[in-house]
Amino acid sequence: MAITAQDVNKLRQMTGAGMMDCKKALTEAEGDFEKAVDILRKKGQKVSASRADRETKEGVVVTRVAENGTKGILLSLTCETDFVAKNEGFVEFANTLIDLAVANASESKDAVLALPIENLTVAEKIIEMTGRIGEKIDISHFEIITAEAVVPYIHSNGKLGVLVGLVNTSGADTEEAGKDVAMQIAAMNPVAVDKDGVDASTIEREIEIGKEQARAEGKPEEMLEKIAMGKLAKFYKESTLLSQQFVKDGSKSIAQYLDGVSKGLTVNAFKRISIG
Repeated sequence: MAITAQDVNKLRQMTGAGMMDCKKALTEAEGDFEKAVDILRKKGQKVSASRADRETKEGVVVTRVAENGTKGILLSLTCETDFVAKNEGFVEFANTLIDLAVANASESKDAVLALPIENLTVAEKIIEMTGRIGEKIDISHFEIITAEAVVPYIHSNGKLGVLVGLVNTSGADTEEAGKDVAMQIAAMNPVAVDKDGVDASTIEREIEIGKEQARAEGKPEEMLEKIAMGKLAKFYKESTLLSQQFVKDGSKSIAQYLDGVSKGLTVNAFKRISIG
């Protein structure tokens, strides 16, 4: 049967696929729209498989905080090119996913991938979009924190997002303080809230680096451990959030800044996602 331009446009509106792909699918399906949609979805699976080893270094980070302000989610949807990352439909899809996650109280990336969307699962929808766009798409990160007050921050390029959890918040302006700390995290990328949060492998690595540096400087072998521990203390000060110098006021640490906002105010958790 003859496939009209109106038919092709209808299928494009239904699926978002390209004009030639829609025409080919309709021709193969002999004008049956349901079959044509299935053909396009199968094409998406084929494209997805062929691009499975591609890197996704572009994309967008989105965030949501619960109405009561005590739980926050960060999600990054990634793709292969900046062109796709800036596409309105791609950004809209990322926001749809995080809204679904909030609505369903999802606690993990796998839980989000299993959610229903447009008679598919999110995982199947991503495969479909991969076929339509021609690029690998992935939910690369899904992070959650809870606290007395959770404050979000998305950098202006949309590729970096932060969540900050504040505790001991009574009487504090958590919105302003949270944003200040979130911008600190965005800029300085701390490894943990404080030294107690630094994992053992990182500590071991820093000690070994400190010893090697001291050894290369010709320091006596018996002094290496002490020198390395001094370097570790410096690492804690520069790389853990509460000990870092506050970028907006170098005379204070983040801990001192927060305590000045409200006695006892501090951070219990943070998450940072950066794409690229």
